[in-house]
Amino acid sequence: MPNELIWVLFALVNFILFMVMFKLFGKLGIFIWIGMSTILANIQVTEFVTLFGLNATLGNIMYGTIFLGTDALNEIYGKKQAKKAVFMGFTVMVFTLIIMTIALQFNPSADDTGFGALQSIFGVKFPMVVVGSFTAFIISQMIDVNLFQWIRKKLPETKYLWIRNNGSTIVSQLFDTVIFVTIAFVWDTPWNVMLEIMVSTYVIKVMVAALDTPFIYLAKKIKPLEDD
Repeated sequence: MPNELIWVLFALVNFILFMVMFKLFGKLGIFIWIGMSTILANIQVTEFVTLFGLNATLGNIMYGTIFLGTDALNEIYGKKQAKKAVFMGFTVMVFTLIIMTIALQFNPSADDTGFGALQSIFGVKFPMVVVGSFTAFIISQMIDVNLFQWIRKKLPETKYLWIRNNGSTIVSQLFDTVIFVTIAFVWDTPWNVMLEIMVSTYVIKVMVAALDTPFIYLAKKIKPLEDD
């Protein structure tokens, strides 16, 4: 199966699972999803793949759903809840880095089979990925939350929700991509490859933002089974 088809299916699976979390647990479900996504996206981003003829990293879909989550919180519950989710996601990334860095200091036993895998994911490369990720995350998410509300004040009707969602995400993801790729890959990646990653990552993130548009409209219509 080609990577491009897997990518589309993977995006749909992520969006559907996001909606299931929101349906089952309401606002709490979105908070849980954002926390989970910050970890999984940072693990996935360590793998390079070819998509649409370009070098790209995994994790863009999972990371893109974080913006869907904060936009949904912003639209349904307000700016305060969206910012709360941003700081929670940031905290999860910082704590993950601290915990896994300490965990890797243990000396594995002779019978261990998992240390090598953990080292390859959370070892030397992972701290720079996380530092780049949480720097880009906090800056871009604050831009996204504030820009979403600014557009909402200008265009408050539900029919313009797609402009709020896509407009805020497209702008904020540009900042996110430039900051993240620069910090995470400048140390050991050639400039031409890094530029290609930057372009492909941003294009893919814009595609994710476009694909998630129907789902933010659906989120506004869904009545969660549990909510506070």
